[in-house]
Amino acid sequence: MALWHKISTVEDPEWTRRYHCADPAKKAFGARAEVTLHSGEVIVDELAVADAHPLGTRPFERKQYVEKFTELADGVVEPVEQQRFLAVVESLADLESGAVGGLNVLVDPRVLDKAPVIPPGIFR
Repeated sequence: MALWHKISTVEDPEWTRRYHCADPAKKAFGARAEVTLHSGEVIVDELAVADAHPLGTRPFERKQYVEKFTELADGVVEPVEQQRFLAVVESLADLESGAVGGLNVLVDPRVLDKAPVIPPGIFR
């Protein structure tokens, strides 16, 4: 809790401008972090876009997005449901408005029943 009180979030107008920029080549979803040590030394780092972003250092191809989805869904979403969802995604351009709900992934209730209860934390 003590550490949490030492952290501040400050809006930077330049980052806000980049976030809302209409030009995809300039739009950025990243962040800048500054850490001030007890010694007074300041460590600064920033990343405008994720490495996997199309403008990142190692952009993902469709295959990598599918692999990431299936890896994260493993043990949570049944394989048949993963394939159903991916098929809907693949046909996204041709979906009728009523079929958009198919973009929701269905999780087996037995998986949810085993999920840990998250404590209320610091924001009660």
